[in-house]
Amino acid sequence: MCALRRGRSIGVRGPFGNGWPLDEARGRDVLVVAGGLGLAPLRPAIYHLLRHRERYGRVAILYGARSPGELLYRRELERWCARREVEARVIVDRTGPGWAGPVGVVPTLLARVKVSSGSTMAMVCGPEVMMRFTVRDLERLGVASERIFVSLERDMKCGLGLCGHCQLGPHFVCKDGPVLRYDRVAELIHVREV
Repeated sequence: MCALRRGRSIGVRGPFGNGWPLDEARGRDVLVVAGGLGLAPLRPAIYHLLRHRERYGRVAILYGARSPGELLYRRELERWCARREVEARVIVDRTGPGWAGPVGVVPTLLARVKVSSGSTMAMVCGPEVMMRFTVRDLERLGVASERIFVSLERDMKCGLGLCGHCQLGPHFVCKDGPVLRYDRVAELIHVREV
């Protein structure tokens, strides 16, 4: 795009797939769990939850990164942590200069928040290993797998579900996802290169 001259045209396709189930989450407690770069795709959902706070039950944001220097949106995290109507917690795998917060992996934060097994909806994005452990712990807390949503990433080429690069069993991440109900992909995300 940078090499194009003024007046030239470019084509843009999208958006493809589906997003976070915010309408479906109305009236429920919402748990947002992000690891590393996974906060970026969840950020618009967090904005929506905060902007329409009255539509939801308890809202908790759990976020972790490898080190304090790798935390995304630090100022926003500070604002979210300061809000009374939202529970926000941040953790890092390894401590660093100036870090006084908890050290560990993201799923350990689940023990620090109240999770209502009957009404909680979870939205999870991050490295697949983090998502697998988070989902395992959510299910142990009684959150049904059909109320857990994960954002998957696979190599995408065509964006239309034709080429098969992003195929995950019967699903295509480009058109059926990237956000999918966990119960629909539980067996598949444990297999590499499905």
